[in-house]
This record gives sequence, C-alpha cells and structure tokens, in this order.
Amino acid sequence: MPTITYPETKRVDVVEEHFGQKVADPYRWLENDVRNDKSVAAWVESQNKVTNDYLNTLPGREIFKERLKQLYNYERFTIPVKKGGRYFYLYNSGLQNQRVLYVRDSVDSAGRVLIDPNTWAKDGATALAEWSASDDGKRVVYAVQDGGSDWRTIRVLDVNTGKVLNDEIKWARLPSIAWVKDSSGFFYTRFPEPKQGEAFQASVENQTVYFHALGTLQAQDRLVYATPDRPNLVHNLSITEDGRYVTIASTSVSATNTVTVVDLKSADWQPRKLINNLDNSWVIVGNVGTKFFFITSKDAPRLKVVTMDIAADPVIRDVVPEQDSVLSDASLVGGQLLLSYMVDVKTEVRRYTLDGKASGMVELPGIGTAMGFGGKQGDPETFFGFTSFNTPGTIYRYDVTSNTARVWAQPKVAIDLNQIAVEQRFYSSKDGTRVPMFIVRRKDVTATAPTLLYGYGGFAMLQPPAFSPECLAWVEQGGVFALANIRGGYEYGKAWHEAGRRQNKQNVFDDFIAAGEYLKAQGITPQNGLAIQGGSNGGLLIGAVVNQRPDLFAAALAQVGVMDMLRFDKFTGGKLWLDEYGSPAREADFRNLLKYSPYHNIESGREYPAILATTADTDDRLVPAHTFKYVAALQAADIGDKPHLVRIETRAGHGAGKPINKTIEETADMWAFAANWTGLDVGDGK
Repeated sequence: MPTITYPETKRVDVVEEHFGQKVADPYRWLENDVRNDKSVAAWVESQNKVTNDYLNTLPGREIFKERLKQLYNYERFTIPVKKGGRYFYLYNSGLQNQRVLYVRDSVDSAGRVLIDPNTWAKDGATALAEWSASDDGKRVVYAVQDGGSDWRTIRVLDVNTGKVLNDEIKWARLPSIAWVKDSSGFFYTRFPEPKQGEAFQASVENQTVYFHALGTLQAQDRLVYATPDRPNLVHNLSITEDGRYVTIASTSVSATNTVTVVDLKSADWQPRKLINNLDNSWVIVGNVGTKFFFITSKDAPRLKVVTMDIAADPVIRDVVPEQDSVLSDASLVGGQLLLSYMVDVKTEVRRYTLDGKASGMVELPGIGTAMGFGGKQGDPETFFGFTSFNTPGTIYRYDVTSNTARVWAQPKVAIDLNQIAVEQRFYSSKDGTRVPMFIVRRKDVTATAPTLLYGYGGFAMLQPPAFSPECLAWVEQGGVFALANIRGGYEYGKAWHEAGRRQNKQNVFDDFIAAGEYLKAQGITPQNGLAIQGGSNGGLLIGAVVNQRPDLFAAALAQVGVMDMLRFDKFTGGKLWLDEYGSPAREADFRNLLKYSPYHNIESGREYPAILATTADTDDRLVPAHTFKYVAALQAADIGDKPHLVRIETRAGHGAGKPINKTIEETADMWAFAANWTGLDVGDGK
C-alpha cells in the first residue's frame, strides 16, 4: 500500500485539572464549528484528500459500490397507518434518495404520492422526517429535515388537494407530534430558539410541549407542558384513541420515564403527574375510559402489562405478569392485547384478552423480527412487518378475529437469499455471562473467512435480526457478518441494560472483545481477518476496544462515535446521555469515563489495526469534533504503519435522512477498507 503522509495538525496547550488529575486536550481547537472556523474547515479538507487518495487505491471500492446499488434497488414499505379509512405509508422504489409518503384510499387500491422529498434538494439531502395523519385522514403534519440536521421545520398538508397550508413551526428537534381528535390542531414538542450561529452546537435543553391550532401563527401556540426543573428531559406525545387525553412520557434518553396526562375535556388543560420518578419504564398501550394499560419494568425487569384507573386511586394491577422472555411491545387492537416478546433476540407474538387470559399465538413467517400491530380497539384489522438477515422487510395484513395474516407488500431483491445461512450462537464473556451472537454467511463458506463484527451495547437499544443490503454485500463476497448482542442493550430486559451502563460500561467492551476471541477460537475467523464496526454509542465501543485490544483486530470502522468522554455533555444533546454514561463532573464517574475514553487512551508503542473513522459536518446530535480530535490523536501517536484515516461527509448528519447515494458511497468505502486489511478477496459477487 502507498505511504500515507497525514496532514499536520496543530497542537494547543490546554491542560485541565479534574479532581486532582491533570488531563491534556491538545486538539481542543477542533471543537470549533467547521461551518464557521476556517482553520477547522481547512483541516477537514486536507484530511478528506488524504483519505480519498488512499481509498482510490483499493480495488474493491467500485465493486462494492456497484453491487450495493443493485442490492438497494428493491421496494421498501413501512407499516401502513390507518386513519379515516385511508392507509398512509412511506415507500422507496429502490434507489430513491429519500422515502416518499403515499396514501391508499382503500387497503388494496393503488397508492398515490402525497409528499416526495426527492424534489426538495438537488443533492437529495433534504428528507421527510416525522409525520402524522389526522384522525379523519384529511391532513398530514410533517417535518422537514435538511442536510442531516436534527432541527426540523413542521408543515401541514391537505390530503385531498395536495396543498401545503400556511402553518409553519420552527425549532422543533426530533419532534413528537399528536393530532387532537377533531383534527383542528396538534400537539408538538420543540426547543428554545438557539442563539445566532449556535444552532449546530448549542446544548439541547428545556424541550416543551405546545398546541398549535390550524390556521394560526406559531407565536400564538399554547404552552401545555414544560419541565424547567428537569431541563434534560425529552417528551414523547400520544393521544388516547377516545381523544380525551394527551399523554406525555418524559425520559432522559434512557429506559426510564415519567408519565403525565392532560385531560382535554378540562378547561385549563392542567397536566397531571401519574408517574413522577425515573425509576422504571412506562409505556402507554391504550385505555378503556379511565383505565390505562401500561408496559412497565416496575418490579418486572423483563416487563409486564399493568392497568391503572386514573379516576380513582392510582393502584397498579397486573394484567399479564412478567414472563421468562422480554416484553418488547404491546398493542390494544381488535379487542385483544397483542404482546411481542423477545425470546433470545427473536420475536414471538402472544395474544391475551383484556383481563389477561392467554388466547393463542400469532403465527409469524419465520425466525426473525416482527413489529407493528397498531390499530383501534374495535377494528380487527392491523398490520405488521417481518424481517430477518435473509428476509427483506415484508408487510402483512393481520385479522385479529380469525388470527390469520396475508402478505400486503413483499419486495423482491437482487440476490438468491437461499444461499444465505443464518445461525445464532452463544459465547461466554470475561465474567462468564452468556451472550448471544448472530452469524451470517454464504452456505458454501464453511472454512475460516474474513469477518465483520458489529456491536452497539447501550441506551437499552435492541439489536434484533434485520435485512441489510450492506451486510449482504459483505457476505456475498465470501465474508462473515456477526452481530453480538452485548450488554447495554435490552435483549434481556432491564438487567441487561443496567449491566452495561455507567460504572458497568466495561462489561460492554468485555462482551465485544469476547465475541472476537470466540470467532477466532471457533475457526470462523482467521487470526488476521477480523474487522469491527459500530456507530454512535457503537463508535465509542469501537474506539474503546481498539485501545484495549489492538492485537485482536485487523481493521476498525468507527462511525460518528462518542470519543471524548470528558466533554460529551458540552455539546448539543450530550447532557441527555448523562444517565447512560455518568457525569464527568462527578469524581467516581469521571475516573470511570477516563479509563475507557477513546480519545484519552490511545497508547503509543503498540501496533494498532487499520482504522477508518467516519463522521459528517452537519451531525448536530453527536458533533464531529469527537471524531476530529480522536483521529488527530491517532495520527500523532506511535501506533504502527497501518492507515488511521477519517472520512468526513458533507450535507449529512448522524444518519437519519442520509440520501441513499451517500449511504452507498460510504459503505463501499468502509467495506473496501475492511476487505483490504482482513484479506477478503473481492470479486464480482458471482
């Protein structure tokens, strides 16, 4: 490979003392906004040039790119939402940069386009984000996302005429939206307007709930709910099917939340706290009058269904007790409770009457992941989606009364999925914990083969089986794809999450390292053939394990990672993560964070794997400064001759809303990089 000369990166004399310990931060200047600081912009340009010059030498780059185009070129539907007899859903014909909102006037009629964001920007980087149809199906409120930013502009569309109304809401960020029953307006969440020039780096605090009446100005919107005493809470809205209550679930982006209700029949809309602590999770399933159904982790680490009559003393009564497997979702539809359980990271759907009596199972198409089942209590019709590593997302129409399902939308893909083998294995982590892992490869690949190992491990996020053109592009070339369901997620409920957060974060890294050791010990992966990948919290994972075990990996792909664990709370939504990671301002947390912070633990004198870090200039959820500083430190350290590069996308953010063409380009670069350093022989895919 060609010799790489890294751009020279200026060092500054910044040393801070934390609890008696001095910590240097020589690349603090790279925290400046790339849009406003010419020196940072010049650094980005020079780094991208070095990276592109290197990537241009990789023979597999164009092969992966062309094959990814073919694999992505299939129809993708979201689960339809039924409102006013109409069916609303998102659709991508294949290589459209952004998903298009469609509506059908009957369940099997032809769909028509309502909103096509592909016409909004020449580069395809403006996306349709959150949306909600009114109860009568006559209007859609939708959010516009530009260039990958988390900031949104909210607009309203008349479904019959296709006309965009004059209503406009600004400074919403990942908003939650809920229409009132008579469709006269909607509730929404927003943040205060940031100071001029600080929109992309300002701290995200004090989200509030407003009501907007159609035809009025945003300045006239009614403030409904705020938590100035808890500025780091994020609010998720819903309205009960009967239209009487707006419910507000408030969380610190963890697996716990408070619950507030507003009785819309009251004149003052006075918020009423039902749950006012962050000790457990509470998800509202639905209500029958004043009796509310919840999923909760209270006294049930694997969750259960309970009721609470909010008109009387709020006594919590079990309806469906905690089971051996984890309850992941529930819906109240067609007179039944449909409960989705994760059984060793695979979905089972069980039926119950409203008083908690078992009434059978929903037969799924196979072993994989099912989601959906939304609908109304009196309507036996609902829909669900099903996917797995070798099954593209298929939508089913389910009749609750007869307990039968039929295909509503099924895509065709440009690969023989019968050649793909999927298996689940279990391995032991450092402390003996049994951890599940999925392994995907071609059926004819029985010997050791270069392997791409993926992990996340945080924020109670499940990582279930799902169809992925990116995964198949790697597997098709003869490689192995492995997904380790490490601690920090919610695969086994609250305890699994707790075992991987705050002071227990090292368990996450140990689980992932053990996965790599297992793959080699079992002869699945050659000794010099393991690449690893993760994004966001998973990017932190990659940075941490590379520092701890650089000898284990041949290549590392760290995407939009949290790399500076001492300053993550200084930018945008970082304060929302304090509950997950702990606070750098508390000594015990500081010392724990410093132990594994990727930026602070790069160790000269050790041979590091090849590293390609990726980020984007418009990422205002996890600012690119994390990756900038981390890569600068890598390039300055004595860690061997393998490349340590950064790929910085423009007009893109944390991931949501990224155009398909940018996704394909980035994946082709990452896979070619990993293939080169793991020894994967990239051919034409035949």
